[in-house]
Amino acid sequence: MCRFSKKICALWVSALLWLTLLAFGCNRAEAPVSPHAEVQYLVLGEEKLTLSSTLPGRVSALVTAEVRPQVDGIIIERLFEEGADIKKGQILYRIEPSAYQAAHATAKASLAEAKAAVTSLALMEKRQRILIKQYAISQQELDNSTSQHGQARARVARAEAELEAAAINLAHTEIKAPVSGRIGASAFTVGALVTANQSSALAVIQQIDRVFVDITQSSAEAIRLRRAIAQGRMSANGTGTKVRLILEDGSPYTAVTAVQHAEEQAWIKGDLLFSEISVGQTTGSLMLRAVFCNPDGLLLPGMYVKAIVEEGAVDKAVLIPQGAAFANSVGGHAVYILKKEGAKDGLYRMERREVRLERTLGNRWVVGDGLNAGDLLVVEGFQKASPGEFVKGIPAPTANSGPAAMPIASEAL
Repeated sequence: MCRFSKKICALWVSALLWLTLLAFGCNRAEAPVSPHAEVQYLVLGEEKLTLSSTLPGRVSALVTAEVRPQVDGIIIERLFEEGADIKKGQILYRIEPSAYQAAHATAKASLAEAKAAVTSLALMEKRQRILIKQYAISQQELDNSTSQHGQARARVARAEAELEAAAINLAHTEIKAPVSGRIGASAFTVGALVTANQSSALAVIQQIDRVFVDITQSSAEAIRLRRAIAQGRMSANGTGTKVRLILEDGSPYTAVTAVQHAEEQAWIKGDLLFSEISVGQTTGSLMLRAVFCNPDGLLLPGMYVKAIVEEGAVDKAVLIPQGAAFANSVGGHAVYILKKEGAKDGLYRMERREVRLERTLGNRWVVGDGLNAGDLLVVEGFQKASPGEFVKGIPAPTANSGPAAMPIASEAL
């Protein structure tokens, strides 16, 4: 009886297991399975862009003048404050003038002596011209007087030049500012011996109310821009090219009074003056020069800045999220798009397309070739299907979500 009961229990357990497995299989068979992958896409459009490049630059003074002595002597006085703003013609140093005053007085006396000799010889020549008519003197004596009179006039001219040179040297004992600007530290003190045209400057004056910014641009980038403009893919600026600056602390170059109102800040823009016509052999780059107003003195000579240079405008630019493009096997880029041809029931055919990417703009690529406005660009889910397969396309929520919001992954080409 017990053995019979155990067999019945074993049969019931087996039956329950089979019923459970059968029910589980039925449920799995009833679950809906979608045969097509889902991808998100964007409908591409055209935008008008003003393109710019961020390039490294250095600030230099508009005018730099080194103050040097033009005569020898001992400095007896310094007449300026270091770091002060000075005016052109302002006296900066005085050199001991005694020797030059004596030389000036000597030259003045020599001139007076030469003029007196000229007067005497002029009267003698006049008398001899009267006597020659009376045959009282010979022609040789008159010729000698005329020659001596001419030599005396030449000595007067030489004495005048020597007096002028002495006056110039005396004036140079007062060393004056050649330009207006801000003067730096004095390299010589009172009592120092200085010499004419020495290699060491006494001080340096710089004008920084306006400054130059020397910008470095690669020659390859310059070639790319010229080709883009020549081929009509980009239009050059109709007016002078404007330049903006980002300072060393990462802030934009604006007026100091506008710092407290970030939302109202206005860039202080500079003008691009010229571009060098030769490429540096060691750097492979060109030098651009821009000029900026510097009303608050924020820009100091030697300061490193980043210059944002306006390159041109693209009237019909196509931009795509950086995450939608991927590298191909030949060093270029490709994307996936959706085609409506042959599609039905809300399905699209996914195709691969090779594209040429120009540069990055924020977190997007500027497309040079391969895509047009109206194309359906796959931005998410293209890993789920292969080119040529039918997929279910879903519009991406917004242009700023998904891959479009990804950070910049590479620099501009």
